[in-house]
Amino acid sequence: MLLAQISDVHCGPMFRGETLRAALREINEMNPDVVLVTGDLTENGLMSEFNMAAKELKKLKSERIIFVSGNHDYRSTGYLLFKEYFSFVQTTEIDNAALIVLSSARPDRDDGEVGHRQNLWLEKTLEKNKNKVKIVAIHHHIIPVPDTGADQITIIDAGDVLRSLTKSKANLVLCGHRHRPWRWKMEDMLVVHAGSVSCEKLRGFFCNSYNIISVKGNKIEAKLKIVGGDFVDFDEIVKRREILQKSDISQYSDSLAR
Repeated sequence: MLLAQISDVHCGPMFRGETLRAALREINEMNPDVVLVTGDLTENGLMSEFNMAAKELKKLKSERIIFVSGNHDYRSTGYLLFKEYFSFVQTTEIDNAALIVLSSARPDRDDGEVGHRQNLWLEKTLEKNKNKVKIVAIHHHIIPVPDTGADQITIIDAGDVLRSLTKSKANLVLCGHRHRPWRWKMEDMLVVHAGSVSCEKLRGFFCNSYNIISVKGNKIEAKLKIVGGDFVDFDEIVKRREILQKSDISQYSDSLAR
């Protein structure tokens, strides 16, 4: 299975339309089995922004597109609009993998919450799919991300969710929200954070990007793709982040100069 994860589109004042369209062309050429959009499709949850997001994301040619709501999508009663513009499917089975979506956005809150009932559902769903590769998608980050400053907007019940994930042996967790690509490994579970695909607000890694995940049997490989640029191994981001940051800042400064 080949999975493309884009996150934090942010249609609105900080939206980079040409960058998103370039990313979608690249993804279409890769022909992934599923495209996962992990939240913040809009900036303020406005109807005009949802219209823009829906129009742009229609350019994706994948047969399976899974949408996750973000905290920005739930602003200004955007939670009423999100379900009108984008379908919400909590469990998708593809070959030997199960992709499970958690909803962490809450109206007019920047922090997130899974909640007791949804957490119980998560444990039951992971148990039901115990013989599959278990991939969990959520907008908010469940572990703080480096190079993103003070962090007061994780999910408030992260401890309960982490316990459920590790106890049920989830294989991969995909998050967005912080606009900073990163990877953690907790026991046998990978936690992969996406950067922003098309927002000018970036943290610690100053290029718009998205993730490409390959699942072969029980082996999972996650790589970061810079929009209009190269693939980057997450090992390189973790081990050499200072070098990459200097390179990113230089590249970003050059683009501004142009």
